[in-house]
Amino acid sequence: MIETVNVPLPGREYDVRIGEGLLARTGVEIAPLLRRSRVAVVSDETVAAAHLPTLEAALGAEGIDCVALTLPAGEGTKSWPHFTRTVEWLLEQKVERRDVVIALGGGVIGDLVGFAAAVLRRGVRFVQIPTSLLAQVDSSVGGKTGINAPQGKNLIGAFHQPALVLADIGVLDTLTPRDFLAGYGEVVKYGLLGDAAFFDWLEANGAKVAGGDRAARAHAVQRSVEMKAEIVLRDETEQGDRALLNLGHTFCHALEAATGYSDRLLHGEGVAIGCALAFELSARLGLCPQEDPSRVRALLKDSGMRCDLKDIPGDLPSAEALLDLMGQDKKVVDGQLRFILARGIGQAFVTADVPRDKVLDLLAEQLADR
Repeated sequence: MIETVNVPLPGREYDVRIGEGLLARTGVEIAPLLRRSRVAVVSDETVAAAHLPTLEAALGAEGIDCVALTLPAGEGTKSWPHFTRTVEWLLEQKVERRDVVIALGGGVIGDLVGFAAAVLRRGVRFVQIPTSLLAQVDSSVGGKTGINAPQGKNLIGAFHQPALVLADIGVLDTLTPRDFLAGYGEVVKYGLLGDAAFFDWLEANGAKVAGGDRAARAHAVQRSVEMKAEIVLRDETEQGDRALLNLGHTFCHALEAATGYSDRLLHGEGVAIGCALAFELSARLGLCPQEDPSRVRALLKDSGMRCDLKDIPGDLPSAEALLDLMGQDKKVVDGQLRFILARGIGQAFVTADVPRDKVLDLLAEQLADR
């Protein structure tokens, strides 16, 4: 069964299709978008080995020619060198403004290819085929594209909405347990930021989602996409409400920088730890009930996810150094660091009114427990 979530942005409307077997239907799904029967695909080595043949066969069945570029896997690919390589390759393939570029992969490929499509000939259409849970529920929807800089994550990019998103639940079976759980951190985030009933559902059904139950996975992806679409419609370019989607990310991005964007800490793992820290900070500030941080950490732990700084292997910098890294975050406005905190589960809000010493105390305590 395939479900459709529509993202009705004026003039840039698109569908997010969710269900099993969509990858093998790509030719049928994408054909109505094409002016000529030819597409350019960009993927990474790991995803291409697993899924590119299926995609090529699906396109070929509809008479659609395909050229493909395969990049190295990993966060390091979201960089100027690989971005330049991608754009120049697309130009070499004579991709025209009316053509379609396909991003086949996780969040790294989706972000990189979306940014390349945004600047190529001042904007060509692209289709997201997210192959990780994190990409299906978060990064493939909403049009935020970009690459990392030495100064921080996602600091270079553009808003460029996809023309279509195909989220095939079946491809999630090929993920390692660690990669799947990293994406699950983003799923939990949606319940925490705006849907307490969804968080309750996750408490009851998290084992099914992690265990591979297709119906449970489809529901988790669909509800996450629905929530993201609702927020993007209200605030496409992150001037207000869309910042709520960054729950956990202020801490997360600092931790990713501190670990060198390496496999010591995957993005979704950082989000999970960041959400736990955000709720702990909220409770210490008297904003949310004292039991809420415990519920958050219990759900994360029961699902086999990381939820504390002690869960990150290797050395970490001091609390002061981590706070300094937060200062490079995109959520800094007029020199003030904005946090997404909560008045309860499902009740997140944005604030710059957070005492520096409270953040330092929380980080120092967590570091001392390592």
